[in-house]
Amino acid sequence: MLSKKEKQLIREIWERLTPVAEDIGADALLRMFASYPGTKTYFSHLDIGPGSAHLSSHGKKIVLAIAEGAKDISQLTVTLAPLQTLHAYQLRIDPTNFKLLSYCLLVTLACYMGEGFTPEAHAAIDKFLSAFSAVLAEKYR
Repeated sequence: MLSKKEKQLIREIWERLTPVAEDIGADALLRMFASYPGTKTYFSHLDIGPGSAHLSSHGKKIVLAIAEGAKDISQLTVTLAPLQTLHAYQLRIDPTNFKLLSYCLLVTLACYMGEGFTPEAHAAIDKFLSAFSAVLAEKYR
């Protein structure tokens, strides 16, 4: 459960990161593909190499969706409903991949935020990304 202070911190962090959404998303995806090569199977029809337009575009979509969810965490299920359906029924993404991407996002955020990625920020973002992943995976049950 996120406290009011954590929710505010999460909103502030994602607002600051929105201008570099493409960079953060692409970096997190590259980390995921390198660390968990099986996740690349869902992207076999795209160029997902470093610096590719597809990688940057998809990475940006991911980060902007997370930032949108951070605006009102109490409405996360409503905000993510279209993405739940897309990922579960059309794309059929293994829900484990959401958690793997969350791990990679934490590392990416630590790199981008430097000293601003305090233990409090780390804990709050980790909780939020866990909730985000869980909500995305709800349609699989």
